Amino acid sequence: MRIVFLGTPDFAVKSLEAILMAGYDVVGVVTAPDKPAGRGQHLQQSAVKQFAVQHQLTVLQPEKLKDSVFIDSLRALKADVQIVVAFRMLPEVVWNMPTLGTFNLHASLLPKYRGAAPINWAIINGEKESGVTTFKLQHEIDTGQVLFRRQVAIGETTTARELHDVLMVEGSDLIVKTLSALQANLVNGSPLVFLPQRNEEATHAPKLFKETCRINWQQSVEQIYNLIRGLSPYPGAYTDFTNGDTQVLQLKLFTTSMHLFAHEFEPGTIECSEGNVLKIYASNGYLTVHDLQLQGKKRMKTEDFLRGFKLQLGAKAIF
Repeated sequence: MRIVFLGTPDFAVKSLEAILMAGYDVVGVVTAPDKPAGRGQHLQQSAVKQFAVQHQLTVLQPEKLKDSVFIDSLRALKADVQIVVAFRMLPEVVWNMPTLGTFNLHASLLPKYRGAAPINWAIINGEKESGVTTFKLQHEIDTGQVLFRRQVAIGETTTARELHDVLMVEGSDLIVKTLSALQANLVNGSPLVFLPQRNEEATHAPKLFKETCRINWQQSVEQIYNLIRGLSPYPGAYTDFTNGDTQVLQLKLFTTSMHLFAHEFEPGTIECSEGNVLKIYASNGYLTVHDLQLQGKKRMKTEDFLRGFKLQLGAKAIF
């Protein structure tokens, strides 16, 4: 099979690597254009492009996916199948081009968590399991017929980064399994069994915005704990807080532990106890903060933060 791979971030690199290691013929890679980044605004290549260049693969980087020059270049690759991992939404002229179709890897157990941020929302919502799914693209996003699923557990302390790394590996295996099934179908007619998604069971994982990441200390300690780990390390859950009469600062919280505890403190109350332990109270308990980032500073352990920062009596998180 002639394969075109479409992807951009680190998550996609693992799948592309697995495809090559399995001996498949990748005739082209489609990824995002180089973008300026950092203080010097130097052009930065996507993780997928860097890997593709190292392995001397043909790379296409369209600004617009309906551009006629790109469409002609893609068609000239004569792909039998396209594999999509962590790429943007495709127009029909692209996904309907290969004879065997276009298959997408999604980081959830579809139809659960359709959308842009399935890893984050599964943890934010306190799910106990997640997984990866390969499905055939059709018009509506993340709704195509499923070929394979693979389930993984979400632990009580699992962060978005940790789940990302697990699903990245599981997803790469599932991509190879998908290509193997397609190859077997071509060679000996082994039937492919597709499962339609049940729309009534669908849940959604919309794009994350800054307001999504703001902590509401009136929520339960469980909800806040899940929000923090579901956004750790990126984009990061944050809270504004007052430190004295006029000073308003912002903290990102990355790792916490939760404590259910009946109390009379106002939600958002910040307390620093012996041993440089930082507590922030929610409606039904408090969170102990283990590492954080003050706006404009680097991420650090709480004890290091408190050594260099004077927390005033009466400091309080704003929500």
